[in-house]
Amino acid sequence: MKITQFETFLTNAGLRNYLFIRLRTNTGLTGIGEASLEWQEKTVQTLLHEWVENRVLGRDPFDVEAVIGGLIRDQYQGGSTIMTAISGVEIAMWDLIGKACGQPIYKLLGGRCHQVVPAYANGWYGGSTTPAEFAEKACAAMARGYQALKFDPFDVAWKDLTAEEAEAAIARVAAVRQAVGPKVGLMIEFHGRLSAGSAIRMIRELECFDPLWCEEPVTPEAVELLADVKRQVHAPIAAGERLYTLTDFHRLISLRAADVIQMDVAHCGGILASKKIAALAAAQDLRIAPHCSVGPVALAACLHVDVSTPNFMIQEAFGEFDVPWRNGLVKGWNPVRDGQFVLSEEPGLGLDIDEEAIRQHPYVPNAFPSLWDRAWTTNFTQAGGS
Repeated sequence: MKITQFETFLTNAGLRNYLFIRLRTNTGLTGIGEASLEWQEKTVQTLLHEWVENRVLGRDPFDVEAVIGGLIRDQYQGGSTIMTAISGVEIAMWDLIGKACGQPIYKLLGGRCHQVVPAYANGWYGGSTTPAEFAEKACAAMARGYQALKFDPFDVAWKDLTAEEAEAAIARVAAVRQAVGPKVGLMIEFHGRLSAGSAIRMIRELECFDPLWCEEPVTPEAVELLADVKRQVHAPIAAGERLYTLTDFHRLISLRAADVIQMDVAHCGGILASKKIAALAAAQDLRIAPHCSVGPVALAACLHVDVSTPNFMIQEAFGEFDVPWRNGLVKGWNPVRDGQFVLSEEPGLGLDIDEEAIRQHPYVPNAFPSLWDRAWTTNFTQAGGS
């Protein structure tokens, strides 16, 4: 079996654009992947066709180690753009492998370790500014069945919080905790906003609300700085969504700079790389909770990693707080059930793209706001049933 055709499809889902990949083989099978990257979708698309495509055509999709390993070796720059392009192709190759074997991908990764894939809600708090608004939307997310919620209470803060910014963030977390009760998991998202000193002070202030984790408290590439923060607080730390190579994750895990490792399957090299990262984490008694803020194909890849990985913890879920047409961009896909994910037994990833739906939602330039733009607080997500 050889890959004979390489296609990309760019479409919009409100505040994000999705970039899908489709590979076709000489046997007639097709495999889909996703290479979505906020603000850089067209750049990734260009890179896919200018460099990746010729490296993939004619190759056997079963040769994941050789093809993807060669791509990672030969590009040598690293970073989000190239690794997203490579990851998207890797996911599509696994979809082909699953279809060729007549099996869902997770059965080729070691089989099912978890009967249930718990989810945590993200995106539910879009447009909230006051503690009361955060509390109200938290209750609405709980009503959908979620038992864990992630949110950024820091508005557009950067580095050192003012007294007013710190007070406002604490008030928002307090309101959510009071609204949802003591048993619901709260993940506090920092988005790498703070200096080490400010992060330590803020985490200590928030520990009374028993967060399930505090995520990316300092700039993501500063792994040693993160380790220093972790040593000085009691709340669990989560990180890894903006690391892109196995070497980066080795540093993070070896330093035990985080308690929960959040590789993004669509950015870190793909499905097999995620399993390797999970194994590194397991050797240090750390758990994984893959990051996934983009589209349904990337989410499907995460779910196959999740269900087949012993040290998996919980999966991020944006789908029910996204635009209403999100799931319509793919066929046969609506995995959320009362705050949990259900993984089908279909071969490969278990879904396919819908070209007509994609055409109806064309690309929108610069759709996603900066984390330091006021639009972040007002337009973070576009609510709608999915």
